[in-house]
Amino acid sequence: VDSYDVTVDEELGEIQLVKIEKRKYWLHDDWYLKYITLKTPYGDYIEFPCYRWITGEGEIVLRDGRAKLACDDQIHILKQHRRKELETRQKQYRWMEWNPGFPLSIDAKCHKDLPRDIQFDSEKGVDFVLNYSRAMENLFINRFMHMFQSSWSDFADFEKIFVKISNTISERVMNHWQEDLMFGYQFLNGCNPVLIRRCTKLPKKLPVTTEMVECSLERQDLPQLTLQQEVEQGNIFIVDFELLDGIDANKTDPCTLQFLAAPICLLYKNLANKIVPIAIQLNQIPGDENPIFLPSDAKYDWLLAKIWVRSSDFHVHQTITHLLRTHLVSEVFGIALYRQLPAVHPIFKLLVAHVRFTIAINTKAREQLICEYGLFDKANATGGGGHVQMVQKAMQDLTYTSLCFPEAIKARGMDSAEDIPNYFYRDDGLLVWEAIKTFTAEVVGIYYESDQVVAEDQELQDFVNDVYVYGMRGKKTSGFPKSIKTREKLSEYLTVVIFTASAQHAAVNFGQYDWCSWIPNAPPTMRAPPPTAKGVVTIEQIVDTLPDRGRSCWHLGAVWALSQFQENELFLGMYPEEHFIEKPVKEAMARFRKNLDTIVSVIAERNKKKKLPYYYLSPDRIPNSVA
Repeated sequence: VDSYDVTVDEELGEIQLVKIEKRKYWLHDDWYLKYITLKTPYGDYIEFPCYRWITGEGEIVLRDGRAKLACDDQIHILKQHRRKELETRQKQYRWMEWNPGFPLSIDAKCHKDLPRDIQFDSEKGVDFVLNYSRAMENLFINRFMHMFQSSWSDFADFEKIFVKISNTISERVMNHWQEDLMFGYQFLNGCNPVLIRRCTKLPKKLPVTTEMVECSLERQDLPQLTLQQEVEQGNIFIVDFELLDGIDANKTDPCTLQFLAAPICLLYKNLANKIVPIAIQLNQIPGDENPIFLPSDAKYDWLLAKIWVRSSDFHVHQTITHLLRTHLVSEVFGIALYRQLPAVHPIFKLLVAHVRFTIAINTKAREQLICEYGLFDKANATGGGGHVQMVQKAMQDLTYTSLCFPEAIKARGMDSAEDIPNYFYRDDGLLVWEAIKTFTAEVVGIYYESDQVVAEDQELQDFVNDVYVYGMRGKKTSGFPKSIKTREKLSEYLTVVIFTASAQHAAVNFGQYDWCSWIPNAPPTMRAPPPTAKGVVTIEQIVDTLPDRGRSCWHLGAVWALSQFQENELFLGMYPEEHFIEKPVKEAMARFRKNLDTIVSVIAERNKKKKLPYYYLSPDRIPNSVA
């Protein structure tokens, strides 16, 4: 890092813009300029933030750091600068359809095609092939990585690739994964805590009766409550993997047949207020060949049924909860931001930290991970195209309200803390959502003195419209706004952008090693079809159904690599790049950080007493962006 002083002798008058030019002297002389500070003859200091790369024979024209809406610019040269910046950006940041029906993404084949400003500092750090292989070396499991088709001998044999780190969540999972309590707990606080919903009516396609489950029902208010009465009292919950119905299983390896199911799992809140499974049907259409498995069945029947549910949960988690609903959605916000909001706009200044490296990581994933013949095909039953079908199907449930955290929790009937205690994802998520909402409302209040100013901010409307038209493909049913008319709605929208990129991604990403490293608890593929009858399952069959040694290794390398923070990670509330210079915003940021610190303490205090702490939504562990 260097800083340079430049002295100017003549009187220049009032400075509107500063232009920086760079000549090309040698091969790699790209220059990242942080900012310019101007000291006037009267002793005033004016900041000109840049935080951009100047490459080749480049020039950059900067405005001072005060955030301005288009209506604040009266001088022709400033209006022109604003317009030209967006024209340039719209040529650099273009939309592209990567797969039919997907949210649009950036028009770039590979990382080096991206605009320099949004590339990773070092591409090596995000090379998936390198990172997964390195992960396998770090975990000392690379000796198994080529052993495809070779089954493990029993459950204990999986420990050969399992790095035992004592007193960790992953070790508890290994020790307790077969228990119904551990199975139920994961729907609340595992890495996919977004599917479970209160069951208000038993679906026709799951013909479960009171007799089947009566040994699981504990409310013995003589006479015992029927299943229907338990539903009415709000004690029954359901997770339905309907999305997986009809998805093609991975056929990329002719030597290994792979299988998917589309289970329905019924759960019960017992008298200890714990959620436990009481019935599992492995496919959508009831019938003799699709029995309802029960805790009262033979041990291995019930265990295999639960493993199928865990495997299905893994698929929906990776492709929908994680890829579509955090990565792809954040990328849409990022592209629209760069296309429609100039650097001087307060909303650009607010959001730019929350899309940092997102377009880059997704480009890298399309290049190496989820492409045809990519790493995803190696170990996942939804590889080879199934994951693409899943995203296409899940687009119809990708709504604006489903990204508004409090609404999403309510829609699943999971909002009552009294009724459903120990749902830490909900409790912590609401705290973080409120902190972000308070902060965005303050920033909006500083720059928009009325709803009218919001409605008349054409750049803002273009940003919101870009998200709707290109991200959501102009689907009315998505409920995404085409325009924003009030300050209240604007601060909610900004909260969605920031929460999705930070908290939601953290909640579903960083627990992957904890919950998915013990393979039987989250099998990425299954090598035999779901059982069609009861009383025939053996432990040998289960082990032959679970992933082989090679696939287990690649899976482990993946969940380990994905669960690591970046080396220079920036966490929620950290804004080292000073895009804002005004005091009111700096004060709002300081209050935001203080609120987040309080949440960190609240969560730490609660976790003290827990055998299974929940820390994914602690703000000191929530990175600012999906990266």
